[in-house]
Amino acid sequence: MRSHLPLNALRAFEAAARHLSFKAAAEELHVTPAAISQQVKALEDQLGVAVFVRLTRALRLTDAGREALPLITEGLDQLAEATDRIMAHGGTRSLTISVSPSFGAMWLVPRLDGFYARHPEIEIRLDGTDRRVDVARGEADVAIRYGAGGYAGVRVDHLFDQRNTPVCHPDLLTGSNPLRKPADLRHHTLLHVNWKDRKASWRMWLSAAGVTRVDATKGPQFNQESMAVEAALEGQGVALLGDRLVADHLAAGRLQCPFGDEMRQGLSFAYYLLSKKGSETDAQVSAFRSWILAEAG
Repeated sequence: MRSHLPLNALRAFEAAARHLSFKAAAEELHVTPAAISQQVKALEDQLGVAVFVRLTRALRLTDAGREALPLITEGLDQLAEATDRIMAHGGTRSLTISVSPSFGAMWLVPRLDGFYARHPEIEIRLDGTDRRVDVARGEADVAIRYGAGGYAGVRVDHLFDQRNTPVCHPDLLTGSNPLRKPADLRHHTLLHVNWKDRKASWRMWLSAAGVTRVDATKGPQFNQESMAVEAALEGQGVALLGDRLVADHLAAGRLQCPFGDEMRQGLSFAYYLLSKKGSETDAQVSAFRSWILAEAG
């Protein structure tokens, strides 16, 4: 099977599955949505199994697609790392940044033009993955991670804390069941993110808000925040998301906080920049650290 691996089709499927959107996958891979759709269809035809259920305005993974996604993501990550290690033996070294796909797509990438303008001489390679990387051993130059801190053996710079808030399409604020108070959530679909920190779940948020008549277990679940954002943007329900990750959508009015800023819940988790101890002497790492700390501030 290795000699017949459809790598382009697998890349198209993996990107579309992460975003649950052919359009977003096309933007990531710099092709057209039609090309992504054709690649996925070719993959399904070759394997004889459907990986997506195609809805009117959304995609949903089949059981086969859901089971295969983490393995394909890990495999592509390893291929990218192997390629990067080969390239490191010749030419100009690029700055490798390990970042979760959601944080990369929603917060970091939209701001990178500012870094390129300031440091056009630095080539960046983004490694979009949630798996643990060892920056102390050079698996990446820097890593951006969400957690409780306490990372041993590396330099740790705090970027910003995370507060979680319900967000939704503006249309849900009007209509027959408008969202005006937390109890109104019983009339709407809850969009769930499989958080590493379970305190960020809908169950904890509803309990803190004093809401008792909303079933916190129902609704679709996503393993990436970016998927939940896409669903919220399409008006499919209300998502509980980090306020900093959706700040651009909130500022543009594409998403709304239906219950106001006072309903945002703080957590003990935050975003951190991890780098090798002594990396202050690395000009590329030092330049990126200074830039991202200013952006985070």
